[in-house]
Amino acid sequence: MWSGMKQELHIIGGGMAGSEAAWQAAEAGIQVTIHEMRPNVGTFAHRTGNLAEMVCSNSFRSDDDEQNAVGLLHWEMRQANGLIMRTAEKHRLPAGGALAVDRDPFSESVTETLKAHPNIRVSYEEISELPDSGNWIIATGPLTSEGLGGAIARETGREALAFFDAIAPIVYFDSVDMDVAWMQSRYDKGASEEERTAYLNCPMTKPQYEAFIDALLAADKTEFHEGETAGYFDGCLPIEVMAERGRETLRHGPMKPIGLTNRHNPDEKPYAVVQLRRDNALGTLYNIVGFQTKMKYGAQTSVFKMIPGLENAQFARLGGIHRNTFINSPTLLDEQMRLRSKPHIRFAGQITGVEGYVESAAMGLLAGRMAAAELHGRTLPPVPVTTAMGALVSHITGGADAKTFQPMNVNFGLFPQLDGFKGGRRGRKERYKGYTDRAKSDWKNWISSTCLDAA
Repeated sequence: MWSGMKQELHIIGGGMAGSEAAWQAAEAGIQVTIHEMRPNVGTFAHRTGNLAEMVCSNSFRSDDDEQNAVGLLHWEMRQANGLIMRTAEKHRLPAGGALAVDRDPFSESVTETLKAHPNIRVSYEEISELPDSGNWIIATGPLTSEGLGGAIARETGREALAFFDAIAPIVYFDSVDMDVAWMQSRYDKGASEEERTAYLNCPMTKPQYEAFIDALLAADKTEFHEGETAGYFDGCLPIEVMAERGRETLRHGPMKPIGLTNRHNPDEKPYAVVQLRRDNALGTLYNIVGFQTKMKYGAQTSVFKMIPGLENAQFARLGGIHRNTFINSPTLLDEQMRLRSKPHIRFAGQITGVEGYVESAAMGLLAGRMAAAELHGRTLPPVPVTTAMGALVSHITGGADAKTFQPMNVNFGLFPQLDGFKGGRRGRKERYKGYTDRAKSDWKNWISSTCLDAA
């Protein structure tokens, strides 16, 4: 099966990682086939058959490339002609200092661009076995199909590691009571008035907050099947799990009131604030920030309508929870992201144990470039670990402790320390600027030395 395919690249999965990998390889002159099971085989989270469909948040997080590691990753991907970042900029929504996108036009645009590329074709089919030969990238993400997941587990000799991930609900703007809610970004952050008003804010008094926490803890929740003992990724905890860690946890997390002033009553400081972020260009949909949930649907509507301003809220999408699988990359992948037992297969994206849209796309970018170089008879040198890309790929291919390996967002803790900078909060701004200055220089040098011009 799958024989005689040595001069082209096959990519299983058309999400962020698969789409970026296909673009990078095709731009280097490689013939690429994307194998995408949707819409023929759906998932609980996806709604369309589009490539690079966003199913959770619509945000790529901070776009600050001097003080934030994910912002630096944005910058590196832009320097590498990244399709995901270029398309995100095209469909950007106001979101203060974050990069949020209009999710449906974004995925439609990625799909159109890839389908129009002369070196890319898309095959809508499910691949449920590991290929025996050829050149392949598996980028199936956290919702890998049961068949392929089983094949991966059999090959690696162990069950796939897993944790549970959750998505937040989306509200129709015209159902929000704007006599209660107001528009403001935290600390009025943003270069324009539109960006500074990219968020809706719903204030709570202390009694309202306490009643909300009580209802949250008592609500009916999705129960897991026996044997499903995986934990949660801390960056995407359900709000009920956060509340169980202490009644004040949410007030110091997604419901923190700092940096916000109630436009309707500026002299009264809210005890807690629920923020909603604009989810589309029309401004008709808003995502409840940080409100990933495992509550059952009926409980969600009643509990969320306790939030001041959302008493009559109408939901375009309710929250949900799903199993998120990933491989133990430090034991299974080499530094070229190849499966050690089957080096004709690379892995990319969230299935490798990175977390987040940007990190997933970044690993797709590297996998696509590495595969293209190999097909051109070259081997790319290791990515400098001083860069955001290098820090991530180094972490998943050997830098992390395999015994405790868990999904990881990019962060400066993955970077080699800078000479002359000590730890602690003091001097942190200068230290982060030092990380990004060093990374930008090293990334530019690596990109220029590994240029993959189309043949």
